[in-house]
Order: sequence, then structure tokens, then C-alpha cells
Amino acid sequence: MTPVASLAPAVPPEAPLAMPVQDLRRWSPEDGHREGPHPTPWPARLFVFGAAALLTAYGAYEMYQVVSVAGSATWLQLLLLLLFTLNFSWIALAFTSGLLGFVALLRQRRPAPPPGPLTSRTAVVMPVYNEATARTFAAIEAIRESIEATGQGARFDYWVLSDSTQSDAWIAEERAYLTLREKLGPGARLYYRHRPKNHHRKAGNIADFVSRWGGHYDHMLVLDADSLMSGECVLRLAAAMEADPDAGIIQSLPLIINRNTLFARVQQFAARIYGPVIATGLALWSGRDGNYWGHNAIIRTRAFAAHCGLPDLPGKPPFGGHVLSHDFVEAALIRRAGWGVYMLPDLAGSYEESPPSLIDIAIRDRRWAQGNLQHARVIGTAGLRLPSRQHFATGIASYVASPLWAAQLVVGVALVLQTAYIRPEYFPSEFRLYPIWPRFDPVRALQLFGLTMGILLAPKLFGLILGLLDGAVRRASGGAMRLVLSALIETLLSALIAPIAMLIQSGSVLQILLGRDTGWNPQRRDDGSIPFRDIVRRHRWHAILGLVTGAAAFAIATSLFLWMSPTILGLVLAIPISWASGQLAWGLALKRLGLLMTPEERVPPPIALRAKALEAENAARGFDDADAIGALHADPALREGHLAMLPPPSARPRGRIDPDRTLAEAKLAEAVSAAEAAAWLTPKERMAALHDPRLVETLAGLPE
Repeated sequence: MTPVASLAPAVPPEAPLAMPVQDLRRWSPEDGHREGPHPTPWPARLFVFGAAALLTAYGAYEMYQVVSVAGSATWLQLLLLLLFTLNFSWIALAFTSGLLGFVALLRQRRPAPPPGPLTSRTAVVMPVYNEATARTFAAIEAIRESIEATGQGARFDYWVLSDSTQSDAWIAEERAYLTLREKLGPGARLYYRHRPKNHHRKAGNIADFVSRWGGHYDHMLVLDADSLMSGECVLRLAAAMEADPDAGIIQSLPLIINRNTLFARVQQFAARIYGPVIATGLALWSGRDGNYWGHNAIIRTRAFAAHCGLPDLPGKPPFGGHVLSHDFVEAALIRRAGWGVYMLPDLAGSYEESPPSLIDIAIRDRRWAQGNLQHARVIGTAGLRLPSRQHFATGIASYVASPLWAAQLVVGVALVLQTAYIRPEYFPSEFRLYPIWPRFDPVRALQLFGLTMGILLAPKLFGLILGLLDGAVRRASGGAMRLVLSALIETLLSALIAPIAMLIQSGSVLQILLGRDTGWNPQRRDDGSIPFRDIVRRHRWHAILGLVTGAAAFAIATSLFLWMSPTILGLVLAIPISWASGQLAWGLALKRLGLLMTPEERVPPPIALRAKALEAENAARGFDDADAIGALHADPALREGHLAMLPPPSARPRGRIDPDRTLAEAKLAEAVSAAEAAAWLTPKERMAALHDPRLVETLAGLPE
């Protein structure tokens, strides 16, 4: 039997906040917050963008010297120069930003003093969407325990905001919530809300909470379903928000933990060793014009409500409709209104997980690609700060870079073909004293290749150097030799995956430009392999393209084949690489050898250990294993709790028939048992039936 805690309300009384939809075409600074004086990091910005511009100019000059013919260039060579310059500018900016972060992290920083007593109230909110209930409720319970252990737990409430569209996931959440609330007792301050329709997805989920209950809270700490944050980290974020009355969003830097497949452990290692360098550089030049990543961040609730109501963009998806990557837009809008947005990259105790395989991350990346390209419709919003526009441009460029790289390869091959098979024109029609001799400077080309690779790999080297200099990180990573070897393994695997990711992202960009919308599937967060036939189906064209390209390059010129060999090798091996990426055994084998280790893996954070233990307890209760209809039919207490948590029924307009509810009612009327009803109802009909108290009672009256 599922406890119902005397049917205490699952939510407190509403405390609405108005959340007006923002106008992207007009803005008056008088409508925003009057921010106090804060320094702008102009020296950091001048260094990052100025040095990147100089590097790009130098690289472009050298490329022109490589491909030019007697001081002039053909249109194909100029196209190659343009593509190279665009791609080079992207890695140059990452290099200078990483260099800034590296220099800053070389300096020893004093640990911040512990935060004092808090005076504000904060809601810890976890949006969920068809997630594994055992995991999500273990996480919220572990976070709550950690905050309570600080002695300041009374300042926090905890919310699970469900947008689940699968009946089994929804009822599993209710079972887990009722069980946990009974376990914690009357002072739990734990709430649960399920939306009948997941309008505007996660952004709409958060907006619904803010507009209905946001008035209770000064701040909200937004999590993801795979987030973990220690009590001390949460307190420091809340204290930082209290200490800065002009702050709107303060973002932490979540580290990846709990990953064991080969691909996920590579990501985990890279995020831990290289991530702080990149994040610190970004935080330094962004200053208070920073960005928001959608989770593991604290937000000033009233500022968010007043300025972050997202409009629907004109037209249909993928470029129209609701804003998919809402976090960047929310950060830009709240900053437009005068509220600071910044990151605390050195704040410990913020964690997340990552997809377990290359295919899983490609599925998530497709959604991110659409969201970032959609920002082309938002980047011109009136009143935005220039750094906010830069964040949009960076996000767009991160996905446009793949087709640009692919185009650069194609143009490079075309130039080689032109050199190999088309007779050059030594004496053009215009008068010249000397013939034009085709020239390709191999020495300069090699030097430029070395410069490009150095700039590309430098942020990894910066992180490795910092890891070697930090005794605790070095020892936790298995010592200096293992740390260096781990970095080499990560670099090699990343280089092999890069051409596969290039084609996947290029395909995603092409699909988006052709008007194909992506869905919103829940992210697979567990460790485990994908069926081999699915891997072959997804990567067969990558492997075929690699074989064809390799054969063609070798036939044209051995030098071309050698130049393209890293790309060719990654594509030819796409199927085995993708298969290996999801292998748990391979990741664990490297772990046993002490490779790709991180400090958080060597000595797991207490909150991660506690969440794992609670997840095992929840799994033993079988929250995620039961059929929703069977569970409600067999457990009167759960059914009573479910009915108590349903929102009040809304009046149906005359003449408007809900086909799913109508069919569910008809099927329940004809079913002779609950098992038969469960077999007959479609997923949508199940959801319609479980939202209707009368149909739930009809279900309860059926025999098993």
C-alpha cells in the first residue's frame, strides 16, 4: 500500500507572479532594473577578441600565401581561403578565451569563507519529463538531506515539476512522491505538480511554476533530472544572490560524474580536466553579461517573471514556434532588463551526468542544433547587450562550423583535382613579362597546419598542465603518467569521433534548413549499449563515405590521402567507434587501469554516494516497474492520492469533444477486467482516462 500522508495537499496555496510575454522588437531601458555600478571586464574582452582577430588575420594571410599563384588566386582558392578563415576564427577565439582562463587558474585562490545565515527563501525545482523515477527522487532527496545538514534547510522548499506524457512515468512519480513525503514527515516542504499538457516543454514547465507559486520565493534553484548539488554549493549560490541585489542569474559549473561507458568517461574526463579552463575564461570576459545553461543555477524569481516570458516566434518550427533553447534567451532578456548574469566556475559541489554513447549524444545534439540555429531569429532582439548577441552567435557558429569544415574539405579536394587533372594556363590573355607558374608552398602549408593544430589542442594542454601542477588532481587521476596517458587517449578518441560528429551535425543543420522539426525525447541517462543493428543503420553511410573518399584521395594523390587520413580513418571506423563508445566493459577496463580517472571518481562526493544508495532503495520498491493502470487498480491508497493531486476539472466547451477521453470511456465501459482495459487503451487514452476522476473510479470498479 502506498502511504498518502493523510492526503495533505501536494502543492501549497498559489502565490501568482505576472509573467508577461516579452516584446522582442521594442525595448525601453526605463522598463528594466536600475543596476548599480559594476566594473566591465574590458581588458579581458580586448585580449580575447583582439588576440583572436590578430591570430585569424595571420592565419588568413598564411593561407593566402599557401594557395596563391604568383600573387593572385582563383575563385576556388579564394573560397578555400574564406572557409579556412571562418573555421580558424572559431578555434582562435576558443584558444584566446582558454588562455585567459589558464592564466587566471595558475594563480592560487583563497577559499571563500562559509556563507552566513540566509534571510531569503529559495525553491529547489526539478523539472522531469518521462524520467526514471528511482533516480530523480533519489536526487531530490539527497539534495534535500545535504541542505538540511547545513542547518539552514528551513529556507528551502523542494518541487518536482512533472511534464511526463507517459502514464507509467506519471504514476511512478506519484508513488515515489507519496512515499517520500510520508518518509520525511509533515515538515518535508516537498511538493509535486503534474501538468496535463507539456505546453512549451521545459520553459513552459518553469513558467507555469513561477506564474502560479513564484510569489512564495525570492529565488529558485533550477535543476535537471540528472543534477546533483551539495548543500554547501546551494547555500553559496543563495548567499551570492543575497549579497548581490543586482544579480538575476548565477550559474555554477556542473562537473560530469557517475559515468562508466567508454564515451561517457571520455566526456567526464575532458569536462573535469579541460572544462574549468574554458569556463573560467568565459566567465572572466563575460563578466555580468554571462550566459545560462538551463540548470544548476539560481535565479531571482521576480526578475525572471517580469522579464523572461518567452514569445512564440512567427512561423512554424524549426525556426518558428516556441523557443527551443530557452536558457540563452532567458539570460539575454534578464540581462537586457539590467539584471546581472554571471558564472562562479570555481564553486564546488555542482554535478550532472552525460549521455552514455555517441548515438545518444547525437540525438540530444540534434535538438540543441535546432535550438541554437533558431537563435538567428532572436539575435536581433531590441535592447540586447552586445555580449548576449555574442553568446547567440557563438551557439550558432558551433553548429555551422561542421558544414563549413565539410565544405573546406570538399573545396580542398577540388583544388587538388584541378592541380592534378587540369592543365594550368601559363600565359594568360593579358600581357605579362613572365609566365604564371602554379605554386603551392608545402613548407608554409605544413607550418600553418602545425599552427592550426596547436591552437586547436592548446585548451586541452592548458587543462593538462593545471592538472599536473595540482597535487590533489594529479594523484586522484592516477599520477602524472596516467594523467598524461589519459589525455592522449581522450585526444585520440576525440579526433576519431570528430569527423563522425561533423557529418552528423552537418546533416542536422541541413535538415533544419529544409524545415524538419525535431521531437523532444527524454534523454537516455543509464549506462548500456545500443543494439548493433541500430548502430550499423545510423553509421553505414558515414563508413561508405569514408571508404569512397579514401579510395578517391589515394587515386588522386598520395599526399591528399595522407592529408585527409585522420578524417578518412574516423569515418571508415564509424561503426566500431560508435559501438565501442557505448560499451560499459571498455569504460570499466580503463577505470581498472586507472585511466580517464577524475578526482570525483576516485573519491566520489558524499552526495553522489547518498543518491546512489537512495536510488537502489527506490529501485527495490519497483516505482518504475509497475503498469500505471495496474498500480492504481491494486492500491486504493495510491488511487486516493492520485485523485487528490489531480487539478480541478476545467469546463468543456459545448461541441468540443476530446476523442482520447471519449474512446477511453467507451473502452472502460466495455472492458470486463482492469487487465483488459489496460490492454485496450492506447497511451493517449490512458493519459486521458487517468486525468478524469470519474474514469479512474470506473477503472477501480473493474475486477482484476
